[in-house]
Amino acid sequence: MTRSWWGWGNVEDAVKGAELKALLERARMLMPGEPTDHEPPDIASLGLPAPRVTAPASLAGLCSADPADRAAHAHGKAFRDVVRNLQGDLRHVPDLVARPRDERDVVDLLDWCTREGIAVIPFGGGSSVVGGVEPRFDDRPGTVTVDLERLDQVMEIDRTSRAARIQAGVFGPRLEEQLRPHGLTLRHFPQSFEFSTLGGWLATRAGGHYATLYTHIDDLVESMRVVTPNGVSASRRLPGSGAGPSPDRLFLGSEGTLGIITEAWMRVQERPRWRAGASVRFGDYAAAVAATRAIAQSGLNPANCRLLDAAEALLNAGADVGGGLLVLAFESADHPVHARLERALELCRDHGGEPSGVTSGEAPGHAGGEPDGAPGDGSAAENWRSSFLRMPYQRDAMARHAVIAETFETACTWDRFDALHRAVTEAARQAMYEVTGTGVVTCRFTHVYPDGPAPYFGVYAPGRWGSMVSQWDHIKAAVSEAIETHGGTITHHHAVGRDHRPWYDRQRPGPFAAALTATKTALDPAGILNPGVLLPAP
Repeated sequence: MTRSWWGWGNVEDAVKGAELKALLERARMLMPGEPTDHEPPDIASLGLPAPRVTAPASLAGLCSADPADRAAHAHGKAFRDVVRNLQGDLRHVPDLVARPRDERDVVDLLDWCTREGIAVIPFGGGSSVVGGVEPRFDDRPGTVTVDLERLDQVMEIDRTSRAARIQAGVFGPRLEEQLRPHGLTLRHFPQSFEFSTLGGWLATRAGGHYATLYTHIDDLVESMRVVTPNGVSASRRLPGSGAGPSPDRLFLGSEGTLGIITEAWMRVQERPRWRAGASVRFGDYAAAVAATRAIAQSGLNPANCRLLDAAEALLNAGADVGGGLLVLAFESADHPVHARLERALELCRDHGGEPSGVTSGEAPGHAGGEPDGAPGDGSAAENWRSSFLRMPYQRDAMARHAVIAETFETACTWDRFDALHRAVTEAARQAMYEVTGTGVVTCRFTHVYPDGPAPYFGVYAPGRWGSMVSQWDHIKAAVSEAIETHGGTITHHHAVGRDHRPWYDRQRPGPFAAALTATKTALDPAGILNPGVLLPAP
């Protein structure tokens, strides 16, 4: 397979044929005329500037100045990144891409960059959608992107404690491949699973497979090892500890600003044996939300509890529902889960839900992706899962045809959801009207907690080639303001990066900002690590 330098995933998996034809039919509903395809440029035509730095002889073998390498590490995989790549707009690129072979190489790279004042951007799979890996600054003598893909091994397995010591550069499929012979799994499957790494998940506090209970990678961490310019931080393996503030919590979500995560002991699980799932249709959205809240507060802890509103259900699950579609799934390695599903369906019926596509029994665990609860039965849940895995590729195809297709997410308490949902939806619609004249907003819950949901919004609107980045930025600013004003978080699992910084600065308490700044200064005195992410660049 060939990784795409400009867009998502593998070149061979791009949208084409009947899938592209169907996608363009949907696009025609949003924009007049025939959509025009825009081919990505050849890398040779980009005219990238010459590297400004040269690695010392001892590190030269780790570093690449190849234009294709530099272009592929210049942006993440957000809509605005894809559009800028398609238009050949790579105004900020790393000077070198370094691939350390072990932790000693990471230490040596940081020592060199600290001495020279060279900015360092830690890089996992590059799937950031918030500007987290982009060298968007010009005041440094150079930038080195440190790609950890060579650190991709499961180093040790503690079967007794059910934990594994894993290097940070391992991609999702490779990680599961190494755990599978032991009958174990991490069971952390974000949408980016195939193209993201353990270190990236830890650095951004990624959300994964579970819609309830084990929602974030935080829940699966036993200890971490992090290389900083001021030394190596290695926390002790413990099931829990009350010994002061958690050192792991300091680096979880630090987004490469405090150090480079090289390995972690992770809590792994037996592979699921029993599964059960169903789809539930609702005629009223408020009732669907109430049913989802009842399940979230029931203690049943479904692995999947995704509520799709009517627009999301129609666009991405092919289900015509008046109020919403709830995709439910339970799983266990220890016991059958049919009784839990039945109780959840009782709660849904109490709120007017109509279940369908019920499945239950022994089944092998997925190699990746989300559980759907009804594998292979042609149900709305199966349609949703298939669409979910193809969404990033379809987003790229729409971008090539000048259609704005992007998402944003948040989380809030249940008591604030109705007001936040109304405000964000209205802000998105108004902003789309101002810059495109029309558009569609969808909403689904990616995760649910006893005290609140994590709403994930989708935006689809006609774009103007050459103006799509500014169009999207206008929409994004409007919805971000609505989220912040109505008590949501600027991000539930996409991270802060550079794109969310203005709203994160307002969300973050002042004393904590001062403490984080002091921590940054102590661990990274030269300010070389990912300048501008989480904190203003020094």
